[in-house]
Amino acid sequence: MTPIDRVPVLELSGIHKHFAGIPVLRDVQLRLYPGEIHALMGQNGAGKSTLIKVLTGAIPPNGGQMRLAGAESAGEPISAWPESPLAAQRLGISTVYQEVNLCPNLTVAENIYAGRYPRKGWFQGRRIDWARVNRQARELVARVGLDIDVTRLLSDYPVAVQQLVSIARALSIESRVLILDEPTSSLDDEEVRKLFEVLRRLRDDGLAIVFVTHFLNQVYAISDRITVLRNGSWVGEWPVADLPAPALIAAMLGRELAASSSSKPDAPAFDDATPALLQAEGLGQSGQLQPVDLRLRPGEVVGLAGLLGAGRTELARLLFGLELPDRGVLRVDGQVVTFSNPMDAIRQGLALCPEERKTDGIVADLSVRENIALALQARQGMGRFLSRAEQSALAERYVQLLGIKTASVETPIGLLSGGNQQKAILARWLATEPRLLILDEPTRGIDVAAKQEIMEQILRLAQAGMAVLFISSEMSEVVRVAHRIVVLRDRHKVGELPAGSNEDAVYELIANEHA
Repeated sequence: MTPIDRVPVLELSGIHKHFAGIPVLRDVQLRLYPGEIHALMGQNGAGKSTLIKVLTGAIPPNGGQMRLAGAESAGEPISAWPESPLAAQRLGISTVYQEVNLCPNLTVAENIYAGRYPRKGWFQGRRIDWARVNRQARELVARVGLDIDVTRLLSDYPVAVQQLVSIARALSIESRVLILDEPTSSLDDEEVRKLFEVLRRLRDDGLAIVFVTHFLNQVYAISDRITVLRNGSWVGEWPVADLPAPALIAAMLGRELAASSSSKPDAPAFDDATPALLQAEGLGQSGQLQPVDLRLRPGEVVGLAGLLGAGRTELARLLFGLELPDRGVLRVDGQVVTFSNPMDAIRQGLALCPEERKTDGIVADLSVRENIALALQARQGMGRFLSRAEQSALAERYVQLLGIKTASVETPIGLLSGGNQQKAILARWLATEPRLLILDEPTRGIDVAAKQEIMEQILRLAQAGMAVLFISSEMSEVVRVAHRIVVLRDRHKVGELPAGSNEDAVYELIANEHA
């Protein structure tokens, strides 16, 4: 490229943002060039979403500068940040979010031009020029590789098509910068391939594209340049060829990967003849999880490891009947089972502590007693109500067993600390006496002491013969408690590691492009 081609179309420098005095972005920079796809990478909480909100006018920064080539400022810092997403769009900055935020009850053409319909006539209250709307919409969807009827409702088309319609809408405002926030999260491999074909064409047309994803293979399949954020700070910017996957993970983590070690204690004595409590064979769901094989045995803690978006929660939901697989087989005690809903799983002795404690776990207005009794009451059904005395005895038992700090079992659970809420959810499922306990991020958002207690409880449960599937973003926790580690990347199972594997062994397997 000639030197003039290397002038950024948009440049952010020294970006600061804080909420209630707590910094979430510190001296962040970002340079976007025309004709490039730029991956914005970082772990959960790194600041990616906040930076996008600043860039798109959703929130103002507390400091920093923005230069936009070709704007009135002629590349100098613009006089004011975009005061709204609409103002950002007028500057040529468009965003397509993970969840399609269009109107399914409108036609494709109406969605593309909603709020900006071309009109005809010179009198007040000019009519919408529907012929022009539909004609221009057809041209735009063709630009993103679609051959569809733009007069049909958006809801008539699958998610992959709706995602491309979102991009067509972004192009309709003559965007110079297109931000894609997790655009492939609901797409299968073939749909991702088609999307990438569209993005390459748009890149070749001179568009600057920001690509946010947690899928490492997609970063290297589509990106030209990578910026990494960590803990709200800018780590660096690299051409993709200069940052191999192990180096990218090291930049996200803040340290180099060390050599693997096998100094941890060995797993319990299992061999291939040890019967499985639960076994998944090629279990998967289109657009969510590629076929996975998984074996869980009594007395074993299996860690499920991977970066955010790897498919860990998706697998947990399939195992527990919250989602229905469209491929593969699930066996319990060697017998093929089909879980149509969580109650089927509970009857087979499964329990799930969900990732989202506040939305999917606790019922904040109910007491500790009522929250702990919920699952056992559901399993017993309407014909066998637990009396208040039985509920109180049950709750008191687990408050003592797990060390739940509460003034009374009648205290609303919403008043407890996060760690004690998490213990109460654990108590809820232990009360059902499960054979397999699935723990999805059981230590998220709780203090160190509570984490320690929960980790010790997990090991005690396994020693008592319970099978445990342990999911955590904290890799140190996974390697500490797991007897075996199943590693996922980009919704695929990429391997297993034995007891004694350290964190770096897990990250190396995630980073291994041939895994």
